[in-house]
Amino acid sequence: MREANDPGAHGADDAPGALDGITRRTLAHYERNARQFFAGTIDHDVSQNIGALLAAIEAPAPFTLLDLGCGPGRDLKTFSTLGHRAVGLDGSAEFVAMARAYSGCEVWHQDFLHLDLPPDSFDGVFANASLFHVPSAALPEVLAALHGALKPGGVLFSSNPRGHNEEGWNGPRYGSYYDYPTWERHLAVAGFVPLHHYYRPEGLPREQQPWLASLWRKPNVNQRTERSNHPA
Repeated sequence: MREANDPGAHGADDAPGALDGITRRTLAHYERNARQFFAGTIDHDVSQNIGALLAAIEAPAPFTLLDLGCGPGRDLKTFSTLGHRAVGLDGSAEFVAMARAYSGCEVWHQDFLHLDLPPDSFDGVFANASLFHVPSAALPEVLAALHGALKPGGVLFSSNPRGHNEEGWNGPRYGSYYDYPTWERHLAVAGFVPLHHYYRPEGLPREQQPWLASLWRKPNVNQRTERSNHPA
């Protein structure tokens, strides 16, 4: 593993072709193991994360939500069952087909390095165990795309395996593992305001909580004006 780049930094191995190769190799793993992944994760309880996102959204319900890296559609179906308009997105064609069939929702086939999202369209983005696959050199562009896709005042939820700002291959999958201060710097550069963060699974000692969950708001016009007028 190598140290994850600071916001805005780029290494010699971060050329677009190399980054696309990382994405293709990681997605190929999920393509090969899609059915096993579905069986192994369908019963995972992420209600704490879903509840955290929904509670942070200030718009009137029902919400329009993007499930980023929706996989086979477990959480997509939950959002839809709760009465929200949920759209899924995944880079694996196999996951896209499974998510459409399982959730009945609209699902887009896009990889994170080539997002094509409608501007100012979502009340919330749910990135549960997905953004950590983005190489650090590509993260600013990905976060900028998510920021642009959120409505003013919208909320981004992320949950990533935490680490000490290293990245690299973990078997056939690429991962970037941040501590909270570094993750906050990346999100701040992208224009997000921190709401709160917590560690999972709930109720365990910190050394037994490998997941860092965090919530971020895209400021609305009034909030941006208030910040710009605030004395230094």
